[in-house]
Amino acid sequence: MSDEAEPGFVRVRMDLSYDGSEFSGWAKQAGGRRTVQGEIEDALRTVTRSGDTVYELTVAGRTDAGVHARGQVAHVDLPGELWAEHREKLLKRLAGRLPRDVRVWSLAEAPAGFNARFSAVWRRYAYRVTDQPGGVDPLLRNHVLWHDWPLDVDAMNEAARQLLGEHDFAAYCKRREGATTIRTLQRLSLERGSDGIITATVRADAFCHNMVRSLIGALLFVGDGHRGADWPAKVLAAGVRDSAVHVVRPHGLTLEEVGYPADELLAARNKEARNRRSLPGAGCC
Repeated sequence: MSDEAEPGFVRVRMDLSYDGSEFSGWAKQAGGRRTVQGEIEDALRTVTRSGDTVYELTVAGRTDAGVHARGQVAHVDLPGELWAEHREKLLKRLAGRLPRDVRVWSLAEAPAGFNARFSAVWRRYAYRVTDQPGGVDPLLRNHVLWHDWPLDVDAMNEAARQLLGEHDFAAYCKRREGATTIRTLQRLSLERGSDGIITATVRADAFCHNMVRSLIGALLFVGDGHRGADWPAKVLAAGVRDSAVHVVRPHGLTLEEVGYPADELLAARNKEARNRRSLPGAGCC
């Protein structure tokens, strides 16, 4: 995965959002399942009249089935001539071709060294849950989880503070062969709104598979009194999956924003992001 477009191509940054309710996640899959990547690539091929040629997208964060995005970022490398021909009307043409549950908001030539995935310095997610006895507002049912026990937000925040920093989050991740589970959790905080919806803000340099939903599952157990505030940190320190940590349902989760460094720092960030991390004092490999 190059940090520069091949000669004759232009790297285009794409900012987009989608309602993940009817998607089988971001990434294209075999078997004809509907995905965000598949819909956008199909629309791009159609509006640029590219025949059978598929211009593949690289995304900042691959979301799972049912997960939403408000501030997703991707890039695509297009032939220079094609970009020059279509750039003025491409955004509007995509709006006319894409289904209503995915929108592209901006298309712009990316700065040198930009990579939607490896250039990112943080991703910010929100998870929304309510403990109202009557359940979730029907108009929000695809975006808010109902938890049928009263939740103590102060206790959840106390537990969340103990998880901040750089750790091996193996206890909260679905392991993938050859992938590290070391991440830096920069923010984890919860706030109850006037509508009774509790919004958890989760920001890290990157996330491993199921990390956010597992963290929220642990905090809910603290919030409803089933575990003490120190329990999530003890699970983290143990370094193994705990059967009591539930991966909460995906529909409450939204990718809100992706952060990037200044243009002159892109190359250094790409190199750093590709390095396999270890914790201080940990053995190599």
